[in-house]
Amino acid sequence: MKVLLLEDELMLQGAIKEYLSDTGFEVTAFEDGKEAYENIASNSYDLFIFDINTPSMDGLSLLDKLQKEKIYVPTIFISAITEIEQISQAYALGCYDYLKKPFHLKELSLHIERLLKMADIRAKDLIKISKMYSYDAENKSLFFDGEAQLLTQKQLQILDLFAKNINKVVDFEMLRHYAWDDNPVDNAIIRAEIHRLRQVLKEDLITTLKGVGYTLSKQI
Repeated sequence: MKVLLLEDELMLQGAIKEYLSDTGFEVTAFEDGKEAYENIASNSYDLFIFDINTPSMDGLSLLDKLQKEKIYVPTIFISAITEIEQISQAYALGCYDYLKKPFHLKELSLHIERLLKMADIRAKDLIKISKMYSYDAENKSLFFDGEAQLLTQKQLQILDLFAKNINKVVDFEMLRHYAWDDNPVDNAIIRAEIHRLRQVLKEDLITTLKGVGYTLSKQI
């Protein structure tokens, strides 16, 4: 599991990196928020651990920037800050957990273990589409980072067809049969509905095959 650690207290950074490395994690550490951002832009991680007050770019601003760029990675904040406004902001930005300094390194490990356990439970019986998206075919529900997404009935019908045919071509006739009950709807209506579905999704999951149809490919 690849972890990016942003912590400007070098002694604490070194202790966390050594502890997590000894327990099997691959840890890349930074003390500067901007440097961390530049690294994230060209590398893939499974978990972020961010301090809030860091040089160049603070942890909250970094997570906000990543969210706007649709880089969604489970995040744990570690900070001595106790102001409820900043803690609330961290959760509003989508952080998984908040750990107040000082803390025992084992406590951090327990938080990570709980995150992994929750991810494992969520993954059961789900069709994994991307690192963040999963689809529950039995209940016809789409999840983003474990949270159910609000879609229209038509969008769910289309997504259900895509999810059951991952990496396969889904043509207009299949869509017409599955989502429109074989009614003679025009291809333009189908394209418009696909466009609306794309606007709702936080990631670009659907590929257009001009003149043929669409495909949904796993992005993991």
